[in-house]
Amino acid sequence: MTAMDSPLATALAEVDRHLAAGGWDQPARLYALVKTADLLESEPALAESLGITPAPDVDTLTPVEQEALPAGQPLDEWLAGIGWPPEVFGCALAQEVLALPPSVEADVPDHADADPVQWAATHPLRREVRMLVGVLRDGSRTSILRVRGKADDVDSNDDLITGDELVPLLADALAATLAD
Repeated sequence: MTAMDSPLATALAEVDRHLAAGGWDQPARLYALVKTADLLESEPALAESLGITPAPDVDTLTPVEQEALPAGQPLDEWLAGIGWPPEVFGCALAQEVLALPPSVEADVPDHADADPVQWAATHPLRREVRMLVGVLRDGSRTSILRVRGKADDVDSNDDLITGDELVPLLADALAATLAD
């Protein structure tokens, strides 16, 4: 089994499909990843309501969406205050960001009155990216980056990039929420 065929990658792909169906411009979302078999054992009626096989594969993970990021609270502070109970096998976070190619890095305004986020939002080479990062207690991690198709091209589709170390600092921050 490759890393992208793992239970973690499968759970992230499920979250990505769910988020993609809702379109763009969504807030950051946090998910607890629990073993599906454990979840169904503690909540037997859930299997029927979710259409889950009563006896899922022992490694299958179910993403459980958590409460929204409090308005105005920075993501790093929010994550620093999170701790998961032992029943949570891992966690995942989806966040939309603006990305610019490295070639424009030298052009970013550095004077105090300039807003770099506003500057990036109006830059013609900007791309919108939904980062979806997941980590498990055993140290496994993987990511899906969904790059929004170009708005001025009706035939442009979102691009998907997958890998284990695409957003290492966010993966590290998520892993810290799982520490005992």
